[in-house]
Amino acid sequence: MKITVIGATGFVGQEVINEALARGHQVTAVSRSGKNLPQHSNLTLATGDIHDSDWLNSVLRSQDAVISAYNPGWSESDLFEKFTRGSTQILAAVRAAQVKRLLVVGGAGSLQVAPGVELVDTEAFPAEIKPGALGARALRNTLQSSGGDLDWTYLSPAAMLQPGARTGQFRIGSTELLMSGDHPASISVADLAVAIVDEIEHPQHLQKQFTVAY
Repeated sequence: MKITVIGATGFVGQEVINEALARGHQVTAVSRSGKNLPQHSNLTLATGDIHDSDWLNSVLRSQDAVISAYNPGWSESDLFEKFTRGSTQILAAVRAAQVKRLLVVGGAGSLQVAPGVELVDTEAFPAEIKPGALGARALRNTLQSSGGDLDWTYLSPAAMLQPGARTGQFRIGSTELLMSGDHPASISVADLAVAIVDEIEHPQHLQKQFTVAY
Protein backbone atom coordinates (compact mmCIF):
# COMPACT_ATOMS: atom_id res chain seq x y z
CA MET A 1 0.00 0.00 0.00
CA LYS A 2 0.96 3.63 -0.45
CA ILE A 3 0.77 5.18 3.01
CA THR A 4 1.52 8.76 4.05
CA VAL A 5 2.48 9.43 7.67
CA ILE A 6 1.99 13.02 8.87
CA GLY A 7 4.08 13.93 11.90
CA ALA A 8 6.69 11.49 10.70
CA THR A 9 9.55 12.60 12.97
CA GLY A 10 7.49 12.56 16.17
CA PHE A 11 7.44 9.96 18.94
CA VAL A 12 4.62 7.98 17.31
CA GLY A 13 5.31 8.81 13.68
CA GLN A 14 8.82 7.35 13.60
CA GLU A 15 7.63 4.00 14.97
CA VAL A 16 4.73 3.90 12.51
CA ILE A 17 7.16 4.41 9.64
CA ASN A 18 9.43 1.63 10.90
CA GLU A 19 6.48 -0.75 11.24
CA ALA A 20 5.02 0.08 7.83
CA LEU A 21 8.38 -0.28 6.08
CA ALA A 22 9.00 -3.61 7.79
CA ARG A 23 5.73 -4.87 6.28
CA GLY A 24 6.71 -3.79 2.77
CA HIS A 25 4.54 -0.71 2.33
CA GLN A 26 5.55 2.35 0.32
CA VAL A 27 5.68 5.16 2.85
CA THR A 28 5.74 8.94 2.41
CA ALA A 29 6.98 10.76 5.51
CA VAL A 30 5.56 14.25 5.99
CA SER A 31 7.39 16.50 8.45
CA ARG A 32 8.79 19.98 8.88
CA SER A 33 12.41 18.84 9.17
CA GLY A 34 12.82 15.30 7.82
CA LYS A 35 15.33 14.63 10.60
CA ASN A 36 16.03 11.23 12.19
CA LEU A 37 14.27 9.21 9.52
CA PRO A 38 15.78 6.02 8.09
CA GLN A 39 17.12 5.65 4.58
CA HIS A 40 15.00 3.08 2.81
CA SER A 41 14.11 2.35 -0.79
CA ASN A 42 10.39 2.40 0.07
CA LEU A 43 10.54 5.68 2.01
CA THR A 44 9.91 9.08 0.40
CA LEU A 45 10.59 12.23 2.42
CA ALA A 46 8.14 15.11 2.01
CA THR A 47 9.49 18.08 3.93
CA GLY A 48 7.25 21.11 4.20
CA ASP A 49 4.52 22.96 6.05
CA ILE A 50 1.12 21.28 6.34
CA HIS A 51 -0.46 24.74 6.20
CA ASP A 52 0.69 24.98 2.57
CA SER A 53 -2.51 23.52 1.14
CA ASP A 54 -1.33 23.07 -2.44
CA TRP A 55 1.84 21.30 -1.31
CA LEU A 56 0.06 18.95 1.08
CA ASN A 57 -2.67 18.17 -1.46
CA SER A 58 0.00 17.16 -3.99
CA VAL A 59 1.79 14.95 -1.45
CA LEU A 60 -1.38 13.08 -0.54
CA ARG A 61 -2.62 12.56 -4.08
CA SER A 62 -2.72 8.89 -5.18
CA GLN A 63 -2.13 7.57 -1.65
CA ASP A 64 -4.10 4.59 -0.36
CA ALA A 65 -4.16 5.78 3.25
CA VAL A 66 -3.10 8.67 5.45
CA ILE A 67 -1.99 8.23 9.05
CA SER A 68 -1.97 11.48 11.00
CA ALA A 69 0.24 11.57 14.09
CA TYR A 70 0.23 15.36 13.91
CA ASN A 71 1.19 17.22 17.08
CA PRO A 72 2.47 20.80 17.03
CA GLY A 73 4.37 20.17 20.29
CA TRP A 74 3.15 19.99 23.88
CA SER A 75 5.25 23.01 24.87
CA GLU A 76 3.72 25.28 22.22
CA SER A 77 1.69 28.29 23.29
CA ASP A 78 -1.90 28.41 22.01
CA LEU A 79 -1.72 24.64 21.64
CA PHE A 80 -5.47 24.11 21.24
CA GLU A 81 -5.65 26.64 18.41
CA LYS A 82 -2.53 25.30 16.68
CA PHE A 83 -3.69 21.70 16.95
CA THR A 84 -7.14 22.57 15.63
CA ARG A 85 -5.80 24.64 12.75
CA GLY A 86 -3.34 21.94 11.70
CA SER A 87 -5.92 19.17 11.96
CA THR A 88 -8.38 21.18 9.89
CA GLN A 89 -5.71 21.60 7.20
CA ILE A 90 -5.01 17.87 7.19
CA LEU A 91 -8.68 16.91 6.86
CA ALA A 92 -9.13 19.39 4.01
CA ALA A 93 -6.07 18.03 2.19
CA VAL A 94 -7.19 14.41 2.60
CA ARG A 95 -10.52 15.30 1.04
CA ALA A 96 -8.98 17.41 -1.72
CA ALA A 97 -6.61 14.58 -2.63
CA GLN A 98 -9.56 12.16 -2.60
CA VAL A 99 -7.91 9.77 -0.17
CA LYS A 100 -10.66 7.65 1.35
CA ARG A 101 -8.80 6.07 4.29
CA LEU A 102 -7.63 8.17 7.25
CA LEU A 103 -6.35 7.02 10.63
CA VAL A 104 -5.85 9.70 13.29
CA VAL A 105 -3.69 9.05 16.33
CA GLY A 106 -5.51 10.90 19.06
CA GLY A 107 -5.06 10.90 22.82
CA ALA A 108 -6.25 9.01 25.87
CA GLY A 109 -8.00 12.16 27.11
CA SER A 110 -11.06 11.42 25.01
CA LEU A 111 -11.58 7.98 26.59
CA GLN A 112 -14.40 7.52 29.10
CA VAL A 113 -13.61 6.88 32.76
CA ALA A 114 -17.29 6.83 33.77
CA PRO A 115 -20.55 7.14 31.84
CA GLY A 116 -20.47 10.54 30.16
CA VAL A 117 -17.11 11.50 31.72
CA GLU A 118 -13.90 11.53 29.69
CA LEU A 119 -10.41 11.48 31.13
CA VAL A 120 -9.58 15.04 29.99
CA ASP A 121 -12.49 16.35 32.08
CA THR A 122 -11.23 14.89 35.37
CA GLU A 123 -9.42 16.98 38.00
CA ALA A 124 -6.37 14.71 37.86
CA PHE A 125 -5.70 15.37 34.17
CA PRO A 126 -2.37 17.26 33.77
CA ALA A 127 -3.01 20.94 33.11
CA GLU A 128 0.06 21.37 30.91
CA ILE A 129 -1.20 18.96 28.24
CA LYS A 130 -4.91 19.66 28.57
CA PRO A 131 -5.11 22.14 25.65
CA GLY A 132 -3.66 19.53 23.28
CA ALA A 133 -5.96 16.83 24.65
CA LEU A 134 -8.96 19.11 24.15
CA GLY A 135 -7.83 19.75 20.60
CA ALA A 136 -7.53 16.03 19.94
CA ARG A 137 -10.99 15.44 21.36
CA ALA A 138 -12.43 18.22 19.21
CA LEU A 139 -10.94 16.48 16.18
CA ARG A 140 -12.61 13.22 17.19
CA ASN A 141 -15.93 15.04 17.52
CA THR A 142 -15.42 16.58 14.07
CA LEU A 143 -14.79 13.16 12.57
CA GLN A 144 -17.86 11.70 14.26
CA SER A 145 -20.06 14.39 12.74
CA SER A 146 -18.39 14.43 9.34
CA GLY A 147 -20.73 12.07 7.52
CA GLY A 148 -19.70 9.15 5.37
CA ASP A 149 -17.21 10.64 2.93
CA LEU A 150 -14.14 9.34 4.83
CA ASP A 151 -13.28 5.89 6.11
CA TRP A 152 -11.76 7.39 9.24
CA THR A 153 -10.51 5.73 12.39
CA TYR A 154 -9.54 7.51 15.61
CA LEU A 155 -7.06 5.59 17.74
CA SER A 156 -6.55 6.61 21.37
CA PRO A 157 -3.40 5.11 22.90
CA ALA A 158 -3.35 3.83 26.45
CA ALA A 159 -2.96 6.57 29.06
CA MET A 160 0.65 5.54 29.62
CA LEU A 161 2.38 5.64 26.23
CA GLN A 162 6.08 4.94 26.60
CA PRO A 163 9.20 3.57 24.91
CA GLY A 164 9.50 -0.19 24.93
CA ALA A 165 9.72 -3.40 23.00
CA ARG A 166 7.51 -4.53 20.15
CA THR A 167 5.58 -7.56 21.43
CA GLY A 168 2.56 -7.59 19.12
CA GLN A 169 0.44 -8.56 22.14
CA PHE A 170 -2.10 -6.10 23.55
CA ARG A 171 -5.77 -5.61 24.33
CA ILE A 172 -8.13 -3.76 22.04
CA GLY A 173 -10.89 -1.62 23.53
CA SER A 174 -13.46 0.86 22.29
CA THR A 175 -14.13 4.21 23.96
CA GLU A 176 -13.37 3.39 27.62
CA LEU A 177 -10.00 3.90 29.29
CA LEU A 178 -8.31 0.51 29.72
CA MET A 179 -6.97 -0.16 33.21
CA SER A 180 -4.36 -2.39 34.81
CA GLY A 181 -5.82 -3.04 38.23
CA ASP A 182 -6.43 0.33 39.84
CA HIS A 183 -4.11 2.19 37.48
CA PRO A 184 -4.40 3.27 33.84
CA ALA A 185 -2.85 0.70 31.53
CA SER A 186 0.20 1.30 29.34
CA ILE A 187 1.49 0.40 25.91
CA SER A 188 4.81 0.84 24.14
CA VAL A 189 4.95 3.17 21.17
CA ALA A 190 6.26 0.21 19.12
CA ASP A 191 3.13 -1.81 19.88
CA LEU A 192 0.93 1.20 19.24
CA ALA A 193 2.51 1.29 15.77
CA VAL A 194 1.61 -2.39 15.33
CA ALA A 195 -2.03 -1.58 16.11
CA ILE A 196 -2.00 1.36 13.71
CA VAL A 197 -0.65 -0.58 10.74
CA ASP A 198 -2.86 -3.58 11.58
CA GLU A 199 -5.89 -1.29 11.33
CA ILE A 200 -4.73 0.13 8.01
CA GLU A 201 -4.14 -3.32 6.55
CA HIS A 202 -7.29 -4.93 7.97
CA PRO A 203 -9.82 -2.26 8.98
CA GLN A 204 -11.91 -3.19 12.00
CA HIS A 205 -12.90 0.27 13.25
CA LEU A 206 -14.20 2.25 10.30
CA GLN A 207 -15.75 5.53 11.43
CA LYS A 208 -15.08 4.55 15.04
CA GLN A 209 -12.79 5.35 17.93
CA PHE A 210 -10.79 2.57 19.59
CA THR A 211 -7.95 2.10 22.04
CA VAL A 212 -5.16 -0.36 22.75
CA ALA A 213 -3.24 -1.23 25.93
CA TYR A 214 -1.47 -4.09 27.69
